[in-house]
Amino acid sequence: MALSNPVDFTGRTALVTGGTKGIGRAVAEAFLAAGADVVVCGRGEPERLPAADGRTAVFHAADVRDPAAAAALVDAAAERFGRLDVLVNNAGGSPDADAATVSPRFVERIVALNLLAPFYVAQAANRVMRTQERGGSVINIGSVSAHDPQPGTAAYSAAKAGLLALTRALALEWAPRVRVNHITTGLVRTESAAPGYGPDGGAALAGIIPMGRMALPGDVADACLFLAGDLARYVNGADLAVHGGGELPGRLLAVRSAAARG
Repeated sequence: MALSNPVDFTGRTALVTGGTKGIGRAVAEAFLAAGADVVVCGRGEPERLPAADGRTAVFHAADVRDPAAAAALVDAAAERFGRLDVLVNNAGGSPDADAATVSPRFVERIVALNLLAPFYVAQAANRVMRTQERGGSVINIGSVSAHDPQPGTAAYSAAKAGLLALTRALALEWAPRVRVNHITTGLVRTESAAPGYGPDGGAALAGIIPMGRMALPGDVADACLFLAGDLARYVNGADLAVHGGGELPGRLLAVRSAAARG
């Protein structure tokens, strides 16, 4: 079937959790540029909302860790625009923490944000999407930590691994009306993350990534457009890696370093 413009979302509505900054902001602006009506959420409205081509996202305050707030968010988006076609579960993250000493409250909050919240919002979105002729698409933004945990990320890695399993489970239950897919992100250069990548903002890390650079938020946004669009109409339960090929093996980097010194 020929598609005139596979990334034209005119007449469709997208909801992006955590869509006011970083990856979420780029995703929101990509859908706006593609013609969609976009709703973003956060616990506080930013000074500047995502915008593209003279159009601006609608903001709704919500703590998506609260099931009632998650449902109200979805209802508000559907009522505002009359439908909901795309949900991007982007809200998440965690500071590094020592697993031996981290508090139970910290663990609970990290799991709630990175696993339970996407579940709550997806449940509410499914109730709307399954009644629509074209159904809908849910995209969960995950992390390479689900596959390859790093020190200081025990709770986060466990939650993200759960998100990947949740994606596959929902894809089984909700198809064919609602497709559910997952994106595995690696190192992404965002304003908030850059300080954590060292004094150069992560420039040196490019040497450990096969693609030769860190991802930009727009790289993840483009993947969302694909998974939500008609080109991916038969893609369901997938885990799309957007990490530039991952990271080069430590043994290879050690050999290169030794060769450079010698």
